[in-house]
Amino acid sequence: MTDTMKAVVLERFGSYDAFALREVPVPAVGPRQVRVRVHATAINPLDYQIRRGDYVDYVPLPAIIGHDVSGVVEEKGPDVSGFEIGDEVYYTPKIFGGPGSYAEQHVADVDLIARKPRNISHLEAASLTLVGGTIWEALVTRAQLAVHETILIHGGAGGVGTVAIQLAKAMGARVITTARSSNHEFVRSLGADEVIDHTADDYVSSVADLTQGHGVDVVFDTIGGDTLTKSPLALADAGRVVSIVDIAQPQNLIEAWGKNAAYHFVFTRQNRGKLDALTNLVGRGLIKPVIGAVLPLARIGEAHELLEAGSSRGLRGKVAIDVVGQTVELPTQPILG
Repeated sequence: MTDTMKAVVLERFGSYDAFALREVPVPAVGPRQVRVRVHATAINPLDYQIRRGDYVDYVPLPAIIGHDVSGVVEEKGPDVSGFEIGDEVYYTPKIFGGPGSYAEQHVADVDLIARKPRNISHLEAASLTLVGGTIWEALVTRAQLAVHETILIHGGAGGVGTVAIQLAKAMGARVITTARSSNHEFVRSLGADEVIDHTADDYVSSVADLTQGHGVDVVFDTIGGDTLTKSPLALADAGRVVSIVDIAQPQNLIEAWGKNAAYHFVFTRQNRGKLDALTNLVGRGLIKPVIGAVLPLARIGEAHELLEAGSSRGLRGKVAIDVVGQTVELPTQPILG
């Protein structure tokens, strides 16, 4: 092993050109840590929020960011048991707790890592770690979504929505989601029972029609805006709203009182248990990661730009990064509304 590795370093807060590919030292491995050869990582909204300066107090520069790893264990500390050299693993690095995943190698506490599902690629596995853990926290731990309940998932064709639809269906729920018309067939293929065209229809009235006025038991907010204010209008009595989006402006929640609604705000905390549960579902074919684009490590800035442009570029699912190769796959489907 060499003492250095290639990594994409965030040198300043700003636009897509704020990154630089550098040779940096490989971190040392502690007693209960492993060093992983990173095969793939992925891009999340949290990544571009950090890049543009939303978390300046938490990320000292220069920094290696990134929150998804899929790779192979190459070294382990003396107190590590349960994992061996050569094991394929996937995990989310400690958020705001050290170097991230935009690098050829990564060192992580053994308690964070899980065995990669055997039936998916490293690119697919890397696209699932932060998203999957967040969705598990949102739907299972917080919302406690139950069999035969109805959930409204905003942004069904996005990186979070594509997995949320599949998890909700695996839990036995009826799934209503929002998506532009060109993505309706796609989200139905993931398991959505009903789809609302958010570009043409008001989702509150559409939910009322689809539920005969009863409303949904859970709203999963992945888009922000006025969703927290409008969600109670689509909720059944004692419904739950779970949001994973930063709240930039004050929200009027007066309507929530009349519904006895519960609100949950999720900033995920990773652990092996969530990933092991997801691995089981992936292995059974109940969840299949959706990758909408792949770029190599040196093109991280372009990957950020693609994710921020989102559906306007025809992106479905996640943007993954091939760390060991030079794969380039970009969205090809037309934007039809």
